[in-house]
Amino acid sequence: MSDILLAFAARGLSQGSWGSWLAWLLVTTQLTILAVTLYLHRSQTHRSVDFHPLVAHALRFWSWLGTGMVTREWVAIHRKHHARVETADDPHSPQVHGIGTVFWRGAELYRAASAHREDIERYGRGTPDDWIERHLYTPRASWGPALMLLLDVALFGVAGVAIWAVQMAWIPLWAAGVVNGLGHWWGYRNFETADTSTNLSPWGLWIGGEELHNNHHAYPGSARFALRRFEVDLGWIVIRGLAALGLARVLRVAPALDIRANVGLPDADTARALLAQRFRVMSEYFHGVIAPTLREEAASAGANLKALPRRLRRALGNGGRWLDAASRERLGAFTEGCPRLQRVCEFRARLAALIERNGRNGDALLEALRDWCHEAEASGIRALQEFSARLKGYRLVGEAA
Repeated sequence: MSDILLAFAARGLSQGSWGSWLAWLLVTTQLTILAVTLYLHRSQTHRSVDFHPLVAHALRFWSWLGTGMVTREWVAIHRKHHARVETADDPHSPQVHGIGTVFWRGAELYRAASAHREDIERYGRGTPDDWIERHLYTPRASWGPALMLLLDVALFGVAGVAIWAVQMAWIPLWAAGVVNGLGHWWGYRNFETADTSTNLSPWGLWIGGEELHNNHHAYPGSARFALRRFEVDLGWIVIRGLAALGLARVLRVAPALDIRANVGLPDADTARALLAQRFRVMSEYFHGVIAPTLREEAASAGANLKALPRRLRRALGNGGRWLDAASRERLGAFTEGCPRLQRVCEFRARLAALIERNGRNGDALLEALRDWCHEAEASGIRALQEFSARLKGYRLVGEAA
């Protein structure tokens, strides 16, 4: 009997080797990632995809088993993050709390946010409220991880405790720490969103596509996070596979931006495209107008661009919004010595302001946009003139490429 107990303690019912432990760990943690990104994030929070009831419940069950998180709380906290991003009300902004706090103590920030019951009720509307949610998943949230612990120990013996510890740390590390922390602190940006979100990697394979965080903040309602040809979104691949089997229905993806030739004045199509793709438009303005003007001004003045740190050069794309006072003053002094650069930066600020100011008034937006294009074409700055001609031809088409 003692031999049997020792054998069970050493390797559990599976009697597997360390290779089987590792395989189980990778499979279960990736299932947890998929449950979070597909069910909690894309389906419940942003309503961008619907799953067959069996698939939806399987993902909800695994989320309960692998994380113990309550659907309504997770959804509410994430919706509040989008609504209050980079403000004092943002539940987990590195700009507010600091990167060290968000990365290492992201789970604590989540628990603190979940204690604000008014926010949970306000932002968590529309989440499941069926019998099993009311009687098991919500009031007995801790039972899920406890059941996972029993399963791990039964399969792998004492080693199951270590496996369980990694499983429980997986989402706090990768979602609360990496995505919420590093995803607003380090990486590359496709879009000049009104926050500091970044894409951590163009290949969203390890954490289900959540690596493409800047893309998601630009188009939060899109079921697909990969928006450039070289980007890969594992969550979207799974969604497409389920859709092919009739187990998922995509509701929304980011629209694509088309360019019509020889459009004399901005029209209603231009205005709609500008509002829907404002972050892409501002990103194109930076790359197509500000960046080449910066290079030309530096060359004509014989200046070394490396004297201006890359962080400050990039800040020209958002008006220096996230710079401290000293850095903003340094950037202002630089642009004052480059008249054309200062001019195109002023046009950028005006374009951003007119979109923000007239977003709900199509006629006012169209009038302001026509004035902006007229002045841009009269500026004598070639890059600005070319951008204006391009902007007038914008229109929306189907899905993003």
